Amino acid sequence: MHRSVFSRWAGAPGHPAPLAIALACALFITGCASPGALHTPLTQTTPAALGLSDSPPATQTAAPARWWTALGDEQLDTLVDQALQGSPSLAVSRARLEQAVALSQVREAANGPQATLGVDATRQRYSANGLVPAPIAGNTYNSGTVQASLSWSPDFFGQHAAELQAALGQARAAQADAAAAANTLATQVGRSYVALARLVAQRDVAARALEQREEQRKLTQERTAAGLDSQVELTQAQAAVPDARTQIEALDEQIILARRQLAVLTGQAPGALPTLAPRLTALQPIAVPEVLGADLLGRRPDVVAARWRVEVATQGVNSARSEFYPNINIGAFIGLNALGLDQLFSAGSRQMGVTPALRLPIFDGGRLRAQLGGRQAELDAAIAQYNGAVLDAVKEAGDAMASIQSLTRQQTLQGDAMVSAEKAYRFAQERYRAGLGNYLVVLSTESQVLAQRRLAVDLRARQLDTRLVLMKALGGGWTDDTAL
Repeated sequence: MHRSVFSRWAGAPGHPAPLAIALACALFITGCASPGALHTPLTQTTPAALGLSDSPPATQTAAPARWWTALGDEQLDTLVDQALQGSPSLAVSRARLEQAVALSQVREAANGPQATLGVDATRQRYSANGLVPAPIAGNTYNSGTVQASLSWSPDFFGQHAAELQAALGQARAAQADAAAAANTLATQVGRSYVALARLVAQRDVAARALEQREEQRKLTQERTAAGLDSQVELTQAQAAVPDARTQIEALDEQIILARRQLAVLTGQAPGALPTLAPRLTALQPIAVPEVLGADLLGRRPDVVAARWRVEVATQGVNSARSEFYPNINIGAFIGLNALGLDQLFSAGSRQMGVTPALRLPIFDGGRLRAQLGGRQAELDAAIAQYNGAVLDAVKEAGDAMASIQSLTRQQTLQGDAMVSAEKAYRFAQERYRAGLGNYLVVLSTESQVLAQRRLAVDLRARQLDTRLVLMKALGGGWTDDTAL
């Protein structure tokens, strides 16, 4: 039986096998279903076109791993770690990564030979008036089948390889997306922490401003009683006190909201951080690079994700192009089949066979060309999105570096103004103690000092915040490790 099966499939000795003939004919006929001219995709942007340095200083790193620890605040380190472990949004990104990896594994497994084992048993009454002849017709019999099957689709034209590479590209893009989500979350926690520290520092300045206005009101009352000031000055001094208290109350509200935001970012209940009060002066500025290097494009996870999606789209084009070529599948089976379970394992119940198959597109009404055109458009869109992501990344990093440089100059100028204001305040105090001036002048000059302190707080907070933005723009210490 084995020989007869193969003789029917392979043809007589000396004659070409039907499969070989069919394959030769297929290769000849495929000209009828042509993919047309090659498509020229969009051009990907280059680092040089964006003004990135090809060779930054050897000692320069774009961003350190766990860059937020450079701020020198252990409380912030704990909050960022909690966020990275317990954030629901980050859990979604990880789940998407696991899904993409699983799909790539499914695609990889599908490309190899597939083997199955089937065991079936049936009890059936056969129709007396059907196709089955007597003595089976009109009676009830048991039947059984035990069969092993093997199938394999050789990848002669690269379709399976393209589909596998596309699936792996999707998984690697998801891996980069998860890293981008983690980087964004760490940045949000760090910026919210700095914002809270700024509000706490501004409240300290506002509290001193309230004390000053109360002293000014008291002194104005005494001067009015002595006939040195009028009711106009007294009314102005009295109105300044509730205004200062309103500012403190507004800052208290913002502090509460900032604490609640931080708690939610770290995966905690909104009211979990009721007493958190970071000190702005305790936070250390993060060191930043002097120039932007071309390695920025390989360190930003969102840019890397866009690059992998270009690869996915490229493989989609390759897969669509392979649809114009024959699809070949080779199958084989061997097993036992018998009418009557008592005969199932006898030698005469053996069955086996080979089932080669070939599918060839010839005329499809333009479906394959339209499908290929759609994939080519997807590739162009992916390249355009990549170019946009690169441009945004360079702009974001460049803007942050420009702001950092400007803030450094602003802090220098503000420091000079602070020195002058404090010097004027000391002179006013000395004149008052010597009896050469009144206390209102002292309070007025202190107002200038408080104004400079508010500005100093804002500038330092912006300095820290902008450096956090730059760390995110530089990729947050991430590297493109494509191992899955």
